[in-house]
Amino acid sequence: MTPSHPEAGQARILVRIDPDLEAIVPGFLANRRRDLTTIDACLKQRDLRTISLLGHRMKGDGGGYGFEEISTIGDRMEQAALAQDLAALSDHIEHLRNFLSRVEIVYSR
Repeated sequence: MTPSHPEAGQARILVRIDPDLEAIVPGFLANRRRDLTTIDACLKQRDLRTISLLGHRMKGDGGGYGFEEISTIGDRMEQAALAQDLAALSDHIEHLRNFLSRVEIVYSR
């Protein structure tokens, strides 16, 4: 799945990542985009447990790859899924979708 292109007027989100992670960051982001497909399907089926688990994993993994924003979104998704707050959950999913569509990586120390 290719990321959607930002809407006109939406700025790119620049994230500085250590060059040592250059070989693995594209795969990490591709996996998060695949997670969105899974999350969308789970939301339709009301499978909040799987969404909670995916959010928990994002919370733990995001920072290690240099994406604190993904960790924050993952934490919020996990909490909303556990609380069965579908409105908040939908907002956090859209936040992740928006972030992934706009993120641009700059490899630098």
